[in-house]
Amino acid sequence: MLSLHGPEGALAPSEAGAAAVPTQAVWIDLNDPTPEEARAVEEATGVRVPSRKALSEVESSSRLRRLKNGLSLSTPMITFESTDSVLNPLGFVLTKDHLVTVRFHELRAFAEVRKRVHEGEEAKTGIAVFLLLMEELVDSLADSLEDMGAELDRLSTRIFDFDVRARPAKSDEAAPPRRRDLALRRILRGIARRGKVLGKIRASLLGLERIVPFVAGACEQVLAQEETDARFETIRRDIESLDEFETRLSENVQFLLDAALGLINIEQNNVFRVLTVVSVVGVPPTLIASMYGMNFKHMPELDWAYGYPYALSLILASAIIPIVVFRIKGWF
Repeated sequence: MLSLHGPEGALAPSEAGAAAVPTQAVWIDLNDPTPEEARAVEEATGVRVPSRKALSEVESSSRLRRLKNGLSLSTPMITFESTDSVLNPLGFVLTKDHLVTVRFHELRAFAEVRKRVHEGEEAKTGIAVFLLLMEELVDSLADSLEDMGAELDRLSTRIFDFDVRARPAKSDEAAPPRRRDLALRRILRGIARRGKVLGKIRASLLGLERIVPFVAGACEQVLAQEETDARFETIRRDIESLDEFETRLSENVQFLLDAALGLINIEQNNVFRVLTVVSVVGVPPTLIASMYGMNFKHMPELDWAYGYPYALSLILASAIIPIVVFRIKGWF
């Protein structure tokens, strides 16, 4: 899809035509472009529109390049589709007269910039639109990190109130093992999902962190633009603050993962403790029963009228005494 924006706002499709880009277009936005749309932009601007494969390159030299008449930039950018997060390439071709953006997914930042341009925000040059996009992309990532911080706080409450939340409603009894197991699985999945999203946000921040100083350094020399240092510096500081915040959230994710694994170890220890108690309780009765089950000819208790009740009493006592001792010591 091809969107065109001039100094006065959006250019209608009728003005652009089916296969031509008007010269007054300052911002040319390509969303998953067709070959025909890419060719039309190349003919109008004189720059080559990068393909998705080219934008997906990970080398710094491929992501940040100086062209004959401008700059070619690319970065991975996170987007949220349904309940999942995806990293897709985002490209910029910046010249003195035009900004060409190439993307393959919807981004809230682009919609916000279109709105700001339509409301009269100054966007007479490509660098002006580029700065607006950088500001909105950083703001969008900041909102994502703020939401992630709130989600991690809720997840922390679930973990450290696990015993209370795992119990049935209006009951002080321990939850059944199956219920506790499912609750722990949900917690681990929640931690993993948020860790994955944070990794993608970090990749997006890293891409912007490299792009901003590169463009700032090339502004005057390549794009013949001045008086943008202050805005670039503001964006750079915002990215640094978000990077620090993301690092803290990543540490929080690791902390919550360690806490969840500690809960799992406690649950496993509880299981082994029960098995140990059962085995210890079962040993003395088994020993007594095996003694009186021996086939010796002379055993005093065999001719005793109370021998059978006596043996049963010994077996019962040998089972009850360890249970009482373990209970007093608080082992179960």
